[in-house]
Amino acid sequence: MSKHLERDLESLQEGVLAMSAMVEEMIDQAYQALKNRDARLADEVIYRDREIDLSEVHIEEECLKILALHQPVAADLRRTVMVLKINNDLERIADLAVNVAERVKSLGEMEQFPVPEALERMASSAIVMVRDALDSFVNLDARAAREVCARDDQVDAVNRQIIEGLCRQMKEDPEVIEAALHCFSAARHIERIADHATNIAEDVIYLVEGEIARHRENELPSAP
Repeated sequence: MSKHLERDLESLQEGVLAMSAMVEEMIDQAYQALKNRDARLADEVIYRDREIDLSEVHIEEECLKILALHQPVAADLRRTVMVLKINNDLERIADLAVNVAERVKSLGEMEQFPVPEALERMASSAIVMVRDALDSFVNLDARAAREVCARDDQVDAVNRQIIEGLCRQMKEDPEVIEAALHCFSAARHIERIADHATNIAEDVIYLVEGEIARHRENELPSAP
C-alpha cells in the first residue's frame, strides 16, 4: 500500500468514526425527547440531520476519489467499498433517529400516555450495537461483529414485546390508539436502527474474511 493510499484510508476511517459518534448521540437525544416530550430536543435532532447528510456526501466523494486515483485492490478495495456502505447505513440511522424525534410533536398533547419503558432498553441496545459494530471495524474483529449480529434477535424480541403491549392497550381503550400508534412507529424505527448496525457488522465480516455474511445467519458460526 502506498503512503498516500494509507493516509487517505486513515482519513476515511476518522471521518466515519466522527459521523458515528454524532449518530449515536442523535439516537439517544431522540429517545430522551420522546420520553420527556421535549420538543426543543427533538428539533435539535432534526436540525442535526443536515450535518449528517453533508458528512455522508463528503465521505462518499472521498471514497470515489480513492477508487479513481489509487485503484485499490484486494483488502484495500474491500475496505474502501465497506466505508461507502457504512457511510450509507449511518446516514439511514440518522434519518431513523429523526423519525423518532418527529413522534415527539405528535405525542406532545398526549402526556397521559406513557412511553413504554422497554423502549429505553431498545434504544440503549441499538446505540451499543452501532458503537460495537464500528469498534469491530476499527479493530478488524470478525468475532465482535458476529456478537453484534447475534444481539439483533434480542432487540427484535423487545420490539415484539412492545408491540404486543401496545396492541393490548388499544383494544382495552380505543382513546389511546393514536398515541399508541406513535409509540409503535418509534419502536419500529429503533428496531430498524439495530438492523443497520447489523448490516455494518456483516460488512466487517466481509472485510476481514472476504465472505459475504448477509442472508446467511444460520450458516455463520457463533462467536466462541
